[in-house]
Amino acid sequence: MANKTIIPFGPQHPVLPEPIHLDLVVEDEKVVEAIPSIGLIHRGLEKLVEIKDYQEMTYVAERICGICSFIHGMTYCHAIETVMNVNVPPRAQYLRIIWSELSRLHSHLLWLGLMADSLGFESLFMYSWKIREKILDIIEETTGGRVIFGSAKIGGVRHDISNQKLQEILKRLADVEAELKPIAKVFTDDYSVKHRLVGVGVLSKDEAYALAAVGPMARASGVTQDMRKLGYSAYNEINFEPIIESSGDSYARTVVRVRELYSSFDIIRQAIAKMPEGAIDVKVTGNPNGEFMARTEQPRGEVVYYVKANGNKFLERLRVRTPTFANIPALVKTLQGCDLADVPVLVLTIDPCISCTER
Repeated sequence: MANKTIIPFGPQHPVLPEPIHLDLVVEDEKVVEAIPSIGLIHRGLEKLVEIKDYQEMTYVAERICGICSFIHGMTYCHAIETVMNVNVPPRAQYLRIIWSELSRLHSHLLWLGLMADSLGFESLFMYSWKIREKILDIIEETTGGRVIFGSAKIGGVRHDISNQKLQEILKRLADVEAELKPIAKVFTDDYSVKHRLVGVGVLSKDEAYALAAVGPMARASGVTQDMRKLGYSAYNEINFEPIIESSGDSYARTVVRVRELYSSFDIIRQAIAKMPEGAIDVKVTGNPNGEFMARTEQPRGEVVYYVKANGNKFLERLRVRTPTFANIPALVKTLQGCDLADVPVLVLTIDPCISCTER
């Protein structure tokens, strides 16, 4: 009988973009159990509702996660707007869609680069991030920020995008899409990539459902779940379908994200084509009184914002459940029985954001 050894993995590791710690129980080269430890960078962001009023908390929400910044802020605003019965102008709703999908593009391109790096494809890593820079340039030109947009506000958005600029964005996205195709083919067709990913870390559809996996982690296992289909913002006026794969392995999770890039291009095109004229915000007065739970789709999966207000400018409660937090049980499941050498790849396939997990 093989002896069991406990090997610490993280929080510092060449492959890890985020400080997660795992105690890996190993027999020879096989992982038999993984015990996660989070809490290394807890920031107490939810408690700030005691000293930041409900308007100021928009900025705090945007800083829960850098990569998903805009959608965090937008989801918080959506929750407050629902409590206060604020009708957001249609143009602002469509602008929110555009910035949400630009966020998805830059997040997935960042992840593809990190995955390439974990596989030893340094040139592919740099090329993925080179393409991502072009998305960040569009974000910077339309919001003033590259990662923290600062454009979400209760009642709408802070910045407009001129119709001329929207047409320019269409042309630039077409160039980005053409540039993406050769590297996307590497991720989906290259023998070395498939050798490292196919059949590794299989999560069945039933397991994904039972463990409440979200986002690409769930959709790669055949679970048809995409919060955008709830129709928040103006997604109910956009024609798209969730990207689904069925094999549930690391390769499927990669393919889902690659295909979602093309889906995001298409959603932005539709949003620009249907962009209504009009105001980008409405004046919000008074204080919220009530509670609501908002659910939206981050690049990593479903994010939940619960707000409770009692009629003054400070919220009584803010509770955020991020997609990485929801996906950790599924990660632990995929690690059981894997080779020790596959642990970095499997951790990356959930696209971990420990900073937003530890609010």
